[in-house]
Amino acid sequence: MTEPREDRIVAEDVHKAFGDNEVLKGVSFTVPRGTSTAIIGPSGSGKTTLLRALAALDKPDAGVIRVGGEDGVEVDFSKPVSNDQLRRYRAQSGFVFQSHNLFPHKTVLQNVTEGPVYVQKRPKDEAEADAVELLEQVGLAEKRDQYPFQLSGGQQQRVGIARALALKPKVVLFDEPTSALDPELVGEVLSVIKDLAVEGWTLVIVTHEIQFAKQVSDQVLFTDQGVILEKGPPAEVIGDPKEERTRQFLDRILNPL
Repeated sequence: MTEPREDRIVAEDVHKAFGDNEVLKGVSFTVPRGTSTAIIGPSGSGKTTLLRALAALDKPDAGVIRVGGEDGVEVDFSKPVSNDQLRRYRAQSGFVFQSHNLFPHKTVLQNVTEGPVYVQKRPKDEAEADAVELLEQVGLAEKRDQYPFQLSGGQQQRVGIARALALKPKVVLFDEPTSALDPELVGEVLSVIKDLAVEGWTLVIVTHEIQFAKQVSDQVLFTDQGVILEKGPPAEVIGDPKEERTRQFLDRILNPL
């Protein structure tokens, strides 16, 4: 593969099937460094599978993905991948799950420091200092000694974001970060993600929040039936889509009966 070294993600001809169900059918795209990409599309279109493939949480069956720039890791999933190569690849990204996935028996601070201390083997005091800064960034420094059950859903999701950032990843991947939240809590999470975009983090966000995607993203990918049907700036893909299928989807979302 050849690509600009400043690109944070380059995916080329990525395939993924579960049994006879081919979910990704040769997906290719690029995410430049310091930009935000929103992935939108109907349920079952392959959005979450694509995101999990980028993190190798669901290992692709074929295709090449590079995560990180000059010091990144490239993997050809069409060939055997060693555990060490997979570990180095996965370390390039932080993942924010749909349903928080916090350790219930650990405090907020312990949740955020778990990865840096036990996976990256960083000194505990250093990891804790970084964690406190990140919790301040997401507005939860005062909650650091509380447990997940003591937090609202929006607060738990913000802890999940801090936990992903604590790994100092090259890219942060968000899987429908607001879909499990009550409507009144959605705004606080979207605000944190917007701040990250302004700060220049490289973000890939699977979302059903179309107006948010329009505001925060530099690039929008519209997926349907396992392929990227349309991609480009939000003003084009959301504001003036070329494909009829994209127009139908957006009309249904933006103009519900």
